[in-house]
Amino acid sequence: MPPEPQVRAQALAAAADGRRCAPAAARNLQPLTAALAALLPPKGRVLEVASGTGQHAAHWAGAFPAIIFQPSDPEPAARASIAAWRDHTALANLLAPLAVDVTAPAWWQPLEPGFDAIIAVNLTHIAPWQATSGLFQGADALLSSCGRLVVYGPFAEHGVLEPESNRLFDRSLRAQNPAWGVRDVTDLDALATSHALVRSQRIAMPANNLVLVWERRPCA
Repeated sequence: MPPEPQVRAQALAAAADGRRCAPAAARNLQPLTAALAALLPPKGRVLEVASGTGQHAAHWAGAFPAIIFQPSDPEPAARASIAAWRDHTALANLLAPLAVDVTAPAWWQPLEPGFDAIIAVNLTHIAPWQATSGLFQGADALLSSCGRLVVYGPFAEHGVLEPESNRLFDRSLRAQNPAWGVRDVTDLDALATSHALVRSQRIAMPANNLVLVWERRPCA
């Protein structure tokens, strides 16, 4: 069914100043912020890859004022939206978006290492496996000695994808692009191990999603 008039008006209002608003980002914003409150350090630097609309980075910069947030996205239209959110919030700890494509070879090289966290929201299932592999490679290169890689989305576990809604979602993704699909946590753990990272947390989130956290061990 078409969106209600109020929803359409809100979308148009957002489009007027260049800020994009994704319904999924709006829905998971508060649960993700609550999870990050227990995961992020009191101060530091955080890189968000595949920032999309920029809603998350803008909100987090306000919620965690002592942390510098570096949003990024490979798409020019997304970076324009992120820049519009940055202009709207006028927060000093929200940096201008970077053109980062985690599928590109050595994408991390232009960035200054030492990030306290790298965050990826709804990336792994709507991108080829190369993106997930590149994400972990970059985390190995960019995270500080005690840094964390935080990944959010739907996941299978030990070959089992639950519930039925996630299985339907997975089939829909693969029908759009055979290279897409819900990833298995076991495969991500193996990838993490090859890049000196160990999974430390699994946090159940609304709508059958997970927050998965990998970090260096031991933390020096």
